Amino acid sequence: MTHSRHGKADFSVDLALPSLTSTTMKHVIFPVEILDYIFQELDHSHLTALLRVSSFFHAIAARILYRVIPELSLARCVRCLKTICANPRIALLVHKLSVNWTECIGVGNLFRLLHRALGRLTFLRHLSVELSQHDNHFSLGWMLSSCRAPLQTLGTSIRCDESLAEFLNGQSCLTELSLRGFQTRQPFILSPTAMPKLTSFRAVHAGSPVLSEVIRGRPVEGVSLSLFMEDGYKPLDTLMLSSRPIKRLTIMSLDNTPPNVLLPEVARRLPELEALHIVVLMAQYDIHVLQESSATLSKFSGLRYLTFMAAGSVTLEDEREITELWHKACPSLKTIILPKGKVWFEREGKWTCCA
Repeated sequence: MTHSRHGKADFSVDLALPSLTSTTMKHVIFPVEILDYIFQELDHSHLTALLRVSSFFHAIAARILYRVIPELSLARCVRCLKTICANPRIALLVHKLSVNWTECIGVGNLFRLLHRALGRLTFLRHLSVELSQHDNHFSLGWMLSSCRAPLQTLGTSIRCDESLAEFLNGQSCLTELSLRGFQTRQPFILSPTAMPKLTSFRAVHAGSPVLSEVIRGRPVEGVSLSLFMEDGYKPLDTLMLSSRPIKRLTIMSLDNTPPNVLLPEVARRLPELEALHIVVLMAQYDIHVLQESSATLSKFSGLRYLTFMAAGSVTLEDEREITELWHKACPSLKTIILPKGKVWFEREGKWTCCA
């Protein structure tokens, strides 16, 4: 392990992890657990210096350095993956890996390198793989097929096709899934036994076919989805396929549906919703439209947190008036965020916002 010219850990040196002997231990003031906590607060560049202090520090620093591998430049990422492939002991240390290749067009050797490295990460629990828009149009789910580790979280922009579905069918411990890839005409079919612990699902480009496959029969309680004009409210229908009531919903709306139309559609399907966040990208709403939406909130029985972000010309005083109307219609509301981005909450009977 060496420093780069900018002081960054390059994740490329083949580390031989020493064993901890009694001779080493008697010179250490703090127990391993305390040193581990201290080392976790250090930057990666400082950890590389600690590798050279002693064999005892070397073992702790290396364990922390490789436990979480962040997004790296392409060159550093390649060196890191090669190190993982060459050193099984290092591979065992990795719990979280983030790969961001959005700024480059990959080649076969690069994808095969990631495939080999994933096959060695026995204790990997959190994985993120982001590819360029160009590469996301190709079937690259096979890169993940070598990963046999029981992942807890997965985020990827790999397109939603048969190869990705096949990988997900082998995952039994996933609790969080984020699919940012394109939906295709190819089959995306999940086994009913896949991902039995999934509680949180985020989809960016996927429509109702992918949403249905992922949510159906699984204990999903938190969902983030996009509403496109051509899909209507079909994506909202998929939310009723969960084996548990949806508690948290985030909607990215790419049409001009006003809130007094959208909110009742959500409430009709999810009356027990606790947190609702809506971001409207294609429309502008004035104070009158938002005021008229207050009556529709009465259909929610336990809504506590509400965010509604859209372009418009409302003032802070307008927002105060809106929050009071919305709370009157839905008394369970605790916090409201409106287009100004301020967090509104009730204090001593009056609605106020953080400065």
